[in-house]
Amino acid sequence: MPREFTPKVVTANALLEGDVVYLTADDLWSRHLTEAEILTDEADAQYRLLQAQARSAEVVGAYLADVRQGPDRPIPAHFREEFRRTGPSNRFHGKQADGLKNA
Repeated sequence: MPREFTPKVVTANALLEGDVVYLTADDLWSRHLTEAEILTDEADAQYRLLQAQARSAEVVGAYLADVRQGPDRPIPAHFREEFRRTGPSNRFHGKQADGLKNA
């Protein structure tokens, strides 16, 4: 029996900076998960992923990441995505130094 489709976001790494980015509904790349388009239809998610993968001059490694809808923002469904969102584990540089503004 097929598994039920769960909400997803398209995520990748920015080609030049290497930052984690998320595809928005406006076809822009954002560094903030709060701005990501939440995809609830499997066919639409696959289509958005194909569009993202075609943008190889902007991003690398695009894939669909599971999310849950939190009270005011999407929440990563897996530890890996939370780790990618918050940055390296050694503290007080990069995203940690910025206090995860709009993360």
